Formats: sequence, C-alpha cells, structure tokens
Amino acid sequence: MNKPLRRIAIFCGLLVMALLIRDNWLQYVKADELRTDSDNRRVAIERYATPRGDIIVDGKAITGHTETTSGDFKFKRTYKDGAMWAPVTGFVSQAYGANQLENLEDGILTGNDDRLFFRNTLDMITGKPKEGGNVVTTLNAAAQKAAYDGLKERGKGAVVALEPSTGKILAMASYPSYDPGTIAGGGESDEKAWKALDKKNNPADPMLNRALREVYPPGSTFKVVTAAAALENGLYDDADEKTDSPLPWVMTGTTTELKNEGNIPCKNATLREALRVSCNTVFGKIGADLKNEKMLEEAKKFGFTEEQFTPVRSSASVFSDNMEPSQVALSSIGQFNTAATPLQMAMVASAVANDGTLMKPYMVDELQASNVDVIEKTDPEEYSRPLSAKNAQILQSMMETVVEKGTGKTAQIGGDVTVGGKTGTAQHGENNSKNPYAWFISYAKLGDGSKPVAVAVVVEDENAVRENISGSGLAAPIAKSVMEAVINSNK
Repeated sequence: MNKPLRRIAIFCGLLVMALLIRDNWLQYVKADELRTDSDNRRVAIERYATPRGDIIVDGKAITGHTETTSGDFKFKRTYKDGAMWAPVTGFVSQAYGANQLENLEDGILTGNDDRLFFRNTLDMITGKPKEGGNVVTTLNAAAQKAAYDGLKERGKGAVVALEPSTGKILAMASYPSYDPGTIAGGGESDEKAWKALDKKNNPADPMLNRALREVYPPGSTFKVVTAAAALENGLYDDADEKTDSPLPWVMTGTTTELKNEGNIPCKNATLREALRVSCNTVFGKIGADLKNEKMLEEAKKFGFTEEQFTPVRSSASVFSDNMEPSQVALSSIGQFNTAATPLQMAMVASAVANDGTLMKPYMVDELQASNVDVIEKTDPEEYSRPLSAKNAQILQSMMETVVEKGTGKTAQIGGDVTVGGKTGTAQHGENNSKNPYAWFISYAKLGDGSKPVAVAVVVEDENAVRENISGSGLAAPIAKSVMEAVINSNK
C-alpha cells in the first residue's frame, strides 16, 4: 500500500475508533443522565403516562387527574379549590414544568422515587400498572379556608398558621392566587392562562407565594422580638417594671425625636403597657440600649437572616448588622431595613406560645406509596430556643394584655380561649407614600393550657382609606377566624 493510501486508512480507522468510543460513552456512561434528561421527550411522555399520586389534606385529596383526548400525554393534573391551595401545592404542567410540592415531591407523586423500587417491582410482577404515591400534608382545611376567605375580602396579603408544639404548618394562604389547573395541560388555553399570570401582564402577581417569598416591613409586630431581647439580656426582668424611657426621646447620635402614634402613655412605661399601646420610644430605646449585636443575635434565634425550608423554600427575613444606633432603634420597631415573611412572624408568635422553644416549620407529614404504606414520616424538630420558659411566659402575659385591653381586642375569642397577640402597621413606599401594611401575630391558649395554633397575618389593602388601616381592623379578624377554625376542628 502506498503512503497516501496508508495515511487515509489510518485516518479512517481513527474516525471509526472515535465513533465507537463515543457510542459506548453515550450507551453506558451517559445512559442514566440522558434517560432522565428533562429535554428528553420520552421522559415527559413517561411522566404523564400514568395517574399522578395525590396531595392530601385532612385525609382527602386536593388534587386529581384526568385523561387527555389528544397529544402524547395520557393524563394531566387537576385541582380541587386550586386557587386556595396553590401556595401549598404549586403546579405541575405538561408545558411549563412544576414548582413547590409538585416539584419537590415529584418522584413520589410520579412513582419514580427510588424508595418505591420494591413496590414498583412487585406491581410489575403482578401486572399492576405503576402508580404514583401520595404526599400527606400537615394542613388543616378549615383553617386554610378561613385564611383564604379572609384575605379575599380584603385584597392582597398572606396568612401562615403553625402548631407551636410541633412546627406543623396548619394554614398557608396567599392572595391574589391562581388555579394551577388552568396551566396543567399544554394546549392553547393553557398558554393563554400562563401569559395572563405572568407578572409583566398581571401586576397583581398571583403566582407569588406571599406567605413564603415576600418580605414585608413587620412594623410593630417586631416589638415582640425586641421585648424578648430585653428580657433575655437582663435589661428588664419583669413585665411590670418601669422602663427607662424618657419622652420625648431623641435617637442616639442624632437630633431627631422618635415619635409615637398619638398621645399615648409611653414615658417610662412598663414593658406590658408599652406593648399594649405600642410605644415606639420604649422599644426603639431598648434596641439602642442593647445595641446592634444583641438585637441581631436575638432576631437570628427566631429565624431571621436564614432561608427556611418547609420543604418549599422561604425567603430569608432581614435584620441588618453594622447599623448606627438610630438605625438599630428604628429596626427594633420593625422599620428601617427590617423585613420579614409571614412565615417568619408566625415563627415568632409560635416560639413565644411554646414557652420559648421554636420548632422547625414543616408542611409534609408523610410520604406514601400507592397502597398508602408510609415511605417517610416527618418528626418534629427543634429549631432554636429564642428565650427561656420564664421569659416566654412573661411575654405571653404581655401579649395577652394587648388582646384583653389593648390594640388587639378584635382578636378576642371568648369562652375558655385566651388570645395573645400584637398588632402592627408598617410603613410602605418612599416617604411612606403608599398605604401601609396591616399586621397581626397571635396565638390561642385553651383552658387546659394547650396552645394549638399561632398565626401571622399581613394585609396589603390598596383600596382602603389610609386612616382606617390598622392591624386591629384588617388583620386581627382574619387571625381570629383562623384560630377559631383550628380550635373547632380539634373538638
């Protein structure tokens, strides 16, 4: 063979060898990755080839499925009261993917999770079609309905309710919302619905989970954290001890007075009285006296500065470091750069109610196989201890005074139920130009001493008369109805 032919033969041989190596690489090394790649059409076809498992509330499915009449996908997701449950379920769509529980627990719901291998193998042997498993939530249907209906009457906002002793999420509502069923398919109507939900086309942003992903200035509800910091750091030891709170009070390092709302008795007020009438001067000075480091430390114990995973991710709430004393004062009354999710403020109320122990919030109680065998169960887990049992009980007595004799009277339930709470009206917009946010955080205590529920409510009522906006008027009645729903469902 002459030299040119030999070179061509060697080159062709190298090409064949490269092709064989590449073929083996794809078939053996990359096989699993390609098989499960989301861009692989067969993956999507398989995903919708069998009925999807359900998301369960109070023993009943809030999801379902239906057979499609065209296309490659045999089944698509359906939802019951979809808009009410969207902040819990999220969506799963043939065209737009999935989010929240539908995404995080997709393996269980489709039946593809490795923990279902034995079940799937047994079904294959017996000839039974593969089925998805179920996600059993901690949610309380009555509480969720009370939360959603309350928000719907007032406009934008969110509600989170927790069981203080365990951290179970009992309600998580956000308004405005959307029906995930309208985008579950891949047709023209789904595309139209998807575009209508886009924030660019819908400024109300109905797909935003305000309970977990929106951070708001918490206003005076943050004074509960400041009171906890004062007690934990020994600045004051008793709810009825007079504080060192002159009136007027000029913020440290400035010539600016910190104002109170109206003519309220704040001069050297006790912690109880200061919380009852919501004194800015008292709690602002507490923050300045404790300084940034101690205030930040206490806020972190309640969960501030960290994302929470329920398992759906919640945005981190904000309390800054490296602040000037005046900025610490403003932050200690829930202004300046302080910001919190409704989940975070429910955690604050829950920790106080649970005698100082904060439990990690969660919304998935069990994962089940299609035959309802339990694959995984969530055990309650302690998150932190923001304050001692003694100080928590002092703070409980202060919050109960707020509802009995102070700004939170609209949350009173009656009978053998005692409610502790704190109202808040948070500034909104540049130079406080927009309607403020109305807040209320609370817990309910029964005659036997148990505290079955803690709630946080925030309302963004853009249409309300500014002078009529208050935590007591807008948010507290929603919290009351949610607490009543939980109490009545436990009877």
